[in-house]
Amino acid sequence: MASRASRLPSRWRRWLWLLAPLGLVLVVWQAAAVARDQALQTLRDEAENELRLSATGLEGHLSRHDYLPELLASRSSVRDYLADPDAQEPMPINLMLDRFRATADVSDIYLLDHFANTLVASNWHMPNTFIGQNYAFRSYYQDAIAGGLGRFHGLGVQSLERGYYFSAPVYLDDENGRPDGVMVVKVLLDAVEESWAEQNAELLVTDQDDIIFMASRPELRMRAMAPLSDEERRALLRTRRYADEPLSAVGIQALDRRRDGSQLVGFDDGPLAEQEYLLLSRSLPEFGWEMHILKPKQQVQRAQWQAGLLAGGLYGVVVFAGGFGWQRLRLRREREEFAERERQTLARARDELELNVERRTRDLVDSNRRLSDEIEERRRAEDNLRQTRDELVQATKLAVLGQLAAGINHELNQPLAAIRAYAENARTFLDHQRPDAAGDNLEQIVELTARMAEISAQLRQFSRKSGETLTAVSVPACFDYALRLYQARLNDASVEVERRFDEQEAWVRADLVRLEQVLVNLIGNALQAMNETPDPRLTLSVERRGQEVLIGVADNGPGIPEQHLSRLFEPFFTTKSPGNGLGLGLSISSRIIDDLGGKLSATNRSQGGALFTIRLPADSTQGPHPSPHLQESTPHA
Repeated sequence: MASRASRLPSRWRRWLWLLAPLGLVLVVWQAAAVARDQALQTLRDEAENELRLSATGLEGHLSRHDYLPELLASRSSVRDYLADPDAQEPMPINLMLDRFRATADVSDIYLLDHFANTLVASNWHMPNTFIGQNYAFRSYYQDAIAGGLGRFHGLGVQSLERGYYFSAPVYLDDENGRPDGVMVVKVLLDAVEESWAEQNAELLVTDQDDIIFMASRPELRMRAMAPLSDEERRALLRTRRYADEPLSAVGIQALDRRRDGSQLVGFDDGPLAEQEYLLLSRSLPEFGWEMHILKPKQQVQRAQWQAGLLAGGLYGVVVFAGGFGWQRLRLRREREEFAERERQTLARARDELELNVERRTRDLVDSNRRLSDEIEERRRAEDNLRQTRDELVQATKLAVLGQLAAGINHELNQPLAAIRAYAENARTFLDHQRPDAAGDNLEQIVELTARMAEISAQLRQFSRKSGETLTAVSVPACFDYALRLYQARLNDASVEVERRFDEQEAWVRADLVRLEQVLVNLIGNALQAMNETPDPRLTLSVERRGQEVLIGVADNGPGIPEQHLSRLFEPFFTTKSPGNGLGLGLSISSRIIDDLGGKLSATNRSQGGALFTIRLPADSTQGPHPSPHLQESTPHA
């Protein structure tokens, strides 16, 4: 039996040497793959939000000028000059157009006659003035002279600057129905591109010919998304849209097309060839353009490395724990073999004892006497154990009573402080002859006293599970109530409150009063942690994840020492200075959340400060309206 037991662990050891490296590779690869998918999804969400905001900004920048050509075309001075330009002085019209250009913050404004010749322009005093130039080849002239509104983008013939053109027909005789001239407004695009340069992404705008007309990087402008054929080049030259620009290909390559509509791309050469990008596109149908955003994939690769290293470390811990368990199993088997040998030895001794029973009679009598003494000693030990257990039960009851007493003091301190602040405000308002404002503060005091009564009532059922009384509770409404208690403190400390809530209001299955108690305690701890912070910022978040709602309270204070994180929710453990806390707030809060079927946890944020997260079951039905004390406005201060 001993030889068989010694061979079996050796065989396991050989298998472990073969399977451990393979398992490590598999775990690291799978963790990196999952991290990559999650990071790519996060990167796509960021890209989609930035692309939507940039597209909206571009549309707003251009659309705010589309009224100007029609407005100028309807002015009588413009129509009078167009009727007989040779008989009038052009300078008043030039000056008028220049004033409109400065007021509307556009690049140029000019007037074309029926044959597309420029008669007057806001840049009449510039060396490259448009006056005397013919723009019959431009589509904005062709559309407007046909009676419509013209839109065009391209390089200026004189200035070679990229611009967007708006045009409108000018009628001398409204009954005739045929335009006699065209008013044109040119808008430059440099200001929009300068704002794009501040983003951690590259933005491109391509037209219907897939030419990059706008870009956050200058070296990407006037480039084609794909190589142009000779016929396409000749067609673009005929329109003079991009003058004589070579329009070389930008060298973009699609590496992977994802099911969410995004792509992973790279570049053949240039400054963007050093890494891969996530490409997302958005159509701008009003202008016939398409906007693209390129987000660097560095954070995806970083997430893969971190997940791989973490998975490898966890795998090592598991392997170590398995080896430790195997060692314990081996030691247990050795003990069993030793016990078996002892049993055999005792059996042989018993046989010898039977042969020498008469000779060992005195020894047996002595053994019986010692055994009786041991029995009596064991009985006394059992009595002492029973007494100690009863004392431990009594001590536990006293500890619970102490925690409840401390909890009453802890939970009522903040409403009492708020009552004092409201009372002082009411006295100030009365001194200033403002009885209405004082009445509002007194109403808040009445509400808070009722609130304190509710808190005391909750302590009677604190030790019982509250599954019978759980209802639908609005998390944002609870946050509103908690912030109202600290309104004066927030104002005095100039604390910036940042709300990161889902678009739809989040509801949880909980008890309203106890959830508010926890949020008030967490916000109070966060404010105390930021006492020495120059620019305090309180971040409140609510996020729905499946059947759970994640509630976060974060600060930008010094954070929690790592050695204290594991003991943070123990009773009477506190990191505060003596006299500033009993160390029961977080312990009681954790028990409240556990009783509601959730979980309270604490971590340190990478950007600094602490984050407390509450996980509670989500309520799938439309919850009731919050109680009246949650709907009232913030009191006067």
